[in-house]
Order: sequence, then C-alpha cells, then structure tokens
Amino acid sequence: MKWEHRFRERTLDRATAIQQIKSGMRVYVGSGVGVPLQLLQTLVEAADRLRDVELVQILTCGAAPYAAPALQDSFRVNALFIGGNVRHAVQTGRADFTPVFLSEIPALFRAGHLPLDVALVSLSPPDEHGFCSFGVEVGTTKPAAESADIVIAEINLQMPRTLGDSFIHISNIDYVVPVDYPIPEAVQGKQDGVSAEIGRKVATLIPDGATLQMGIGGIPDAVLANLFDHRNLGIHSELFSDGIMPLIDAGVIDGSRKTFHPGKVVAGFMLGSRQLYDYVDDNPFFELHPTDYVNDPFNIAKNDKMVAINSAIQVDLTGQICADSIGTRLYSGVGGQIDFMRGAARSHGGLPIIALPSTARRGSVSRIVPTLTAGAGVVTTRSDVHTIVTEFGVAQLYGKTIRQRVRALIAIAHPDFRDELNRQAQSFGYI
Repeated sequence: MKWEHRFRERTLDRATAIQQIKSGMRVYVGSGVGVPLQLLQTLVEAADRLRDVELVQILTCGAAPYAAPALQDSFRVNALFIGGNVRHAVQTGRADFTPVFLSEIPALFRAGHLPLDVALVSLSPPDEHGFCSFGVEVGTTKPAAESADIVIAEINLQMPRTLGDSFIHISNIDYVVPVDYPIPEAVQGKQDGVSAEIGRKVATLIPDGATLQMGIGGIPDAVLANLFDHRNLGIHSELFSDGIMPLIDAGVIDGSRKTFHPGKVVAGFMLGSRQLYDYVDDNPFFELHPTDYVNDPFNIAKNDKMVAINSAIQVDLTGQICADSIGTRLYSGVGGQIDFMRGAARSHGGLPIIALPSTARRGSVSRIVPTLTAGAGVVTTRSDVHTIVTEFGVAQLYGKTIRQRVRALIAIAHPDFRDELNRQAQSFGYI
C-alpha cells in the first residue's frame, strides 16, 4: 500500500481524533514550540467526558488551559520540566513534577518507567517518501511518539522540515489531523547592563574553535553578542534560539573544528521566532536528534573544547548549585544542566560554566548565599562545578579547597553582601 493511501485513510477531523483519548490514559503533549495547539484545544473541549487523564509534558510554550483549576478532575499535568504556564498548578499541588535529567527522559518512555497511551505531536507535511519531520522539537517528542500506543499528529503546513534523526513515517502515525497555523514563537530574552557584563566576561573564557551549549535568555544572548571576533565556533546544545543566526551569517559559527558532527549545528529543539524556523527549514547545516543522544554526556565530551554555559537560582559558598526551586517552591527543573556540565568537564579542553547575576529582586537578595535556602534542590553538586561567573568577575572553583572557594565566590558577589558572607563563612569555620 502506498503511503499516500495510508495518509488519506488515517486523516480525520480533530474532534474524532481526540475521541481516542479515554479516562485514565497517560498522554504525552508535544513540547517546546512544537505544541499541537488545536488538538489540545479540542482535548480541553472534551473535558466533561474525561477523568484522570495524565498529561506528560516538558516545557511548553503558550497557554495551558488544561491546567486550569476547573479542569483538575479531568486532567493532571506531570511536568518533567516546569514552565511558567503550569508553575502555579505545580506549586499549589494540582500538578506534578518529575525530577529527571533531560538525557534520561526518552528512557522513561522506552523502558516503560512512564508508559504512554497516546502521544499528541505536531509534524511537517510528508516528503515524497512519506516521512514527516518533527520540526522544531525532536528531543523528547520523537521518543514519545516511538513509544506511545497511539500517535495522533497535527500535520502543520507551517512546520519547518528539520533534518537529522528527526523523522517519522506516515505508517507509524495512527491518526492525522491537517492544520495550517503559525508555529508558536518564543519571546527572546531581554539584555540589561548586568547580563551584558556577564556576557562579556563569559566570552573571554571561550577559545576559538570551541563548541558551545547555551540556552535562551538575556545572558546567553549577551554571550553570543560578544563572539563576533571569535573564529570556527560550533554548536552542540539541547536547544538554540535566534542569537546564533547572525554568528552563522558572519562565518563565526561554522562547525569546522568540531570533533563530533563537524560542520553541523546539533540540538534537540529550538525556541525562537518565525525567522529562525524559516532559517532551519530543510537546512543541512542543522541536525536535530533525541535528547538521549544530544544530552548524553559521553557524546557531549566527544566535542573538544566543549563550553557549557548554564545558570542558577542560588550558589552556596561551597559551590552547590540550585537551579530548580526557590526553597521548597518548585520553579523549573533539572533539564540538561548536569548532562552538559559533566560532558564539558570530560571534554578535551572543555569548560563548564555557571553564569548568573549576583543579585535577585532588584538587588535586594544575593544569589551567592552562605547556605542554600531550606528545601532548595541541589541540581549541580559542588564536585561538578568548575567556573562561576557574575557581573563582578570569574570564580574558578575546580580543584580548590572550601576555603579557596569561599574567598573566590565572595569576591564575585555583589559588594553589598560581601561583609555578611564573610561573617557567615567565618562562623561556619570555612575561613
């Protein structure tokens, strides 16, 4: 049977497709900007007939109407990374959070630790061979689709066709819903004076020929803005955004000195603008892969001069990193931070970096603290930390004693808090 016949045979309207979801099922929701918006809206409209449907998701962009208090008997979110659209639901006990490394999420599905009844995904139109691309989000969505009993796919005419290990054949899709609407866009981070200064300091640590991992936001964009004098940079990252496009156009990012997938930008997903989606469409310079490949620390370490740049909510004086909670309040998740911290540490000439502003709440709270707030989660241990950067400087912690670490971290804390940090460190017997 030709794939075109299968495609027609499995095409139906979204209301009929959503009828395949029954009470008590576990449903994966396509993540990032690869959210199947119309299928989710139809699912919400069917809430009255559904009870105890578990919706498994990573970070999703846009609204999450299924997480509304009025629908808590119908749907319960299980967030593997907490985004702003479900944060309140998690913090008030109406939704769940599962701590997990991004590199290990595919194994949750594939090995049956978190078996999926249904995967709701968004795909590009099929090519002449019947293969659809997962487009903007391959990382966890492809493994979910390969593991779920039922795959329901929006085939979106506006989804870019990304290359790499990013395809699914029509024969592996159970129900097809044709749609045509713009892929959601992720708001870019805003740079301020603090993030600009951090960006300048981080950029001085990056050698020519390095391979970079960074996320989205003011600090990553500030780092990128300071790399135009660099040469032969590469990208191997769980995600990328608009900030890499000018550097590619300028010839700074060419991947020529990468030692793993040379000449390619390798990632799991992207968050950005329509311009970015058009830029990557059918562009062989980009390869998207599942996160158990991209975020595997052993694969990351195959890149010489691997520089991983991540952030934190708090850093204590011994170097412990909290990046997922504010005290007991769950805020985000583990994500890929430790995957890349450990991968970069094992890379020949590699460098793992934690970059963060020295203060929060308009300067009233220090992010470098004597001890982490009670209940705060340690995402990156003090043994994993190498380099920490704030707007006040660079602290090299790897191989350093607690006494040396304390002094280095106090030196890059905001001046308003250094005396108190010194007093606390002395009371602990650190210095």
